[in-house]
Amino acid sequence: MTDHRLQYPATARNRDVILDVLRGVLPSSGLVLEIASGSGEHVVHFANALPGLTFQPSDPESDAMRSVEAWVQDSGVTNVRPPLLLDASAATWPVTSADAILCINMIHISSWRASEGLMHGAAKILRAGAPLYLYGPYRRTGIVTAPSNEAFDDSLKSRNPEWGLRELDMVTELAGSVGFSGPQVIEMPANNLSVVFRRV
Repeated sequence: MTDHRLQYPATARNRDVILDVLRGVLPSSGLVLEIASGSGEHVVHFANALPGLTFQPSDPESDAMRSVEAWVQDSGVTNVRPPLLLDASAATWPVTSADAILCINMIHISSWRASEGLMHGAAKILRAGAPLYLYGPYRRTGIVTAPSNEAFDDSLKSRNPEWGLRELDMVTELAGSVGFSGPQVIEMPANNLSVVFRRV
């Protein structure tokens, strides 16, 4: 029997520290939409730890969709909905409302158009006060980028010139332009950041 589960070593390393942050960010109940769910390892981990929430995974790639389904089946969690095909850059999304949105490690591995779509889509479906949680590496004004992140940025751009580490100021400006608060920024291991915007 084919095992469709994808596995990313970084997920095992970062899922618990992300969960620690999410405990203070997410509501106690409601629907959490995950954009760019990837393998599905994150969503089953969070769903298992936060049973009061319902999680809606999504991804634009069919391999990811199969992996999410396989991880959900293997884990036995009951508070994860079937994954949706969702391209963050699309003008309309197949979800019309959510109580929170998670987006982990997407912004630097996608075009800027996807970031624009993420912000516009999130602004449409989140109510006032609801969080948009982002995780990943960023460039920050006045802070020297870690050598490992510089090397990662070079590697991303060699794979696709539209990819690469984003300036946090640019992401913040984009979020503010569509109705989000300024960010809460939390330092994470391995030179990553948790960035939390809230719908105004």
